[in-house]
Amino acid sequence: MSYAMEKLREEKVFKDPVHRYIHVRDRVIWDLVGTKEFQRLRRIKQLGTTFLTFHGAEHSRFSHSLGVYEIVRRIVDDVFQGKPEWDESDRLLSLCAALLHDLGHGPFSHAFEKVFQFDHEYFTQAIIKGDTEVNQVLRLVSADFPKKVAEVIAKTSEKKLVISLISSQIDADRMDYLLRDAYFTGVSYGHFDMERILRVMRPKEDQVVFKKSGMHAVEDYIMSRYQMYWQVYFHPVSRSGEVILQKILHRAKELHEQFYHFKHEPKHFVTLFEGKPKLKDYLELDESVVLYYFHVWQEEDDPILKDLCYRFLNRHLFKYIEFDPATEYKKYMKLVTLFTEAGINPEYYLVLDSSSDLPYDFYRPGEEEERLPIQLSMSNGEIRELSRQSEIVEAISGKRRTDHKLYFPLDLLKDESTKKNEKRQIKELLGING
Repeated sequence: MSYAMEKLREEKVFKDPVHRYIHVRDRVIWDLVGTKEFQRLRRIKQLGTTFLTFHGAEHSRFSHSLGVYEIVRRIVDDVFQGKPEWDESDRLLSLCAALLHDLGHGPFSHAFEKVFQFDHEYFTQAIIKGDTEVNQVLRLVSADFPKKVAEVIAKTSEKKLVISLISSQIDADRMDYLLRDAYFTGVSYGHFDMERILRVMRPKEDQVVFKKSGMHAVEDYIMSRYQMYWQVYFHPVSRSGEVILQKILHRAKELHEQFYHFKHEPKHFVTLFEGKPKLKDYLELDESVVLYYFHVWQEEDDPILKDLCYRFLNRHLFKYIEFDPATEYKKYMKLVTLFTEAGINPEYYLVLDSSSDLPYDFYRPGEEEERLPIQLSMSNGEIRELSRQSEIVEAISGKRRTDHKLYFPLDLLKDESTKKNEKRQIKELLGING
């Protein structure tokens, strides 16, 4: 029997709070889970700084990746099996792509990417195709199998149906993180009827479609996603933690470029600071390493790095106000001047942060980030785009919502032992009493 077809002597299961059990029968999947690159995901939180707001949000990319795998396994083994539109030879490709789709995430994920200006999907593909244990396992399937898996994750594969399973407006990735994140944050917004959605899924040429009878379950999913983004993912307190995290890394990078003598040299960050991250160095980074540096950098002589690390570790976060940069630009420039005069560096202590989400969109040719619409299969066999059938979805289709917050250290402004006049002017502009 070939390695690709090899089954474990006994099925392995992971007990999971969301899916109850995650089932592994394939030798390839079991071996991938055991690689050091996949095990690294245990040390990277799924929700970044959200634990500063929702204390239960300590779950990892490891558990999420297993969850995405399990949803895809159920789809290809139960829902799609025997359907003429489904190519059974794509089964292992789908399972591996689902399991490995988040392999390249760095510590604190998206905040890390913003600072160092890279895409985790680039590193995911580099791990799959590079000199890694993951690559060694995939090559046992076939010499070109790592490339095929990487192409699915990059969305360049000719296997469009497989891509849609893990990357579309309703996919296994989103379904797992909504349910998992809702569970661990303790909120009710992210719950939807996944069982019903799976029952009405059908393979159709280049993408998954949904039976018209399951439209209300799909509507529920879209509204759950909308609520989770605004109530959890874009929570202003979590964003405050992310702002401070980004500023710590910016400051450390700036000090490195200025040849500052660190008491605790950031050797794990050097290639990132210099814009030439090597895969080996990147894989050595996880959140335990980053938090170690934040801990020891509290002893640095640089007052900004020292203060920001203390704030992040001890949850002394920045406060915020609603702020519209389009209409309040002059106020912002005045605040920058007053912060400087007050001896508070505005680059690190006056931060405008914006969050934006498009809950659902139909196909708009030529636009950036083209989104494949959700299609419904009608009883007569006709295929129709979701928003043409659902008044609820039509109401939010194509409507991007953006939220702006201005973050600042209220404690420094309340300390009027120095620069009393400037700080009072700042507080007046920010609408702060006392």
